[in-house]
Amino acid sequence: MYGYDQTAGAQQQYAPPPQQQMPGGYGQQPPLYPEPSPPSLADAVRAFTTGQLAAEDFQQVFATSKVYCPRGDNPGFLALHNTQQPVIPMFSSLKELRRYAGKESKYFVITGAEVIDLLPTGYGFVLDMEGEHRMVFDAKAVEQMVEFAMRRMYG
Repeated sequence: MYGYDQTAGAQQQYAPPPQQQMPGGYGQQPPLYPEPSPPSLADAVRAFTTGQLAAEDFQQVFATSKVYCPRGDNPGFLALHNTQQPVIPMFSSLKELRRYAGKESKYFVITGAEVIDLLPTGYGFVLDMEGEHRMVFDAKAVEQMVEFAMRRMYG
């Protein structure tokens, strides 16, 4: 019978079923030292602006992170034109966006890689405009980010 020790002369005792490995890791012991989670975009902004994170490492975090963008009634980015070059405000978290645009503001969420792909030519962006570690990427910096992304993808 399943789950019972049936050797000759042994008393019948319950034996737990063998541990099965399930797809996706269910039923497995957690690793002794779990993999560190990647830094959040806000952490990466802080580390980059204080010189603790290289530009390439920041861009890798940015590419895979969620970016919160305020929006108007029409689809697309909202741009600020009262700067030297037009820039688009973007935020590393909903909290940062709300600090800038208010509680009831409309927004959309995309990845940093999508930002780089969709940003209009000639525009830069400001990350966490009202935050402690505001970052400004002018149009030239955005072009460099596009080039970096292309090199990573295509060699």
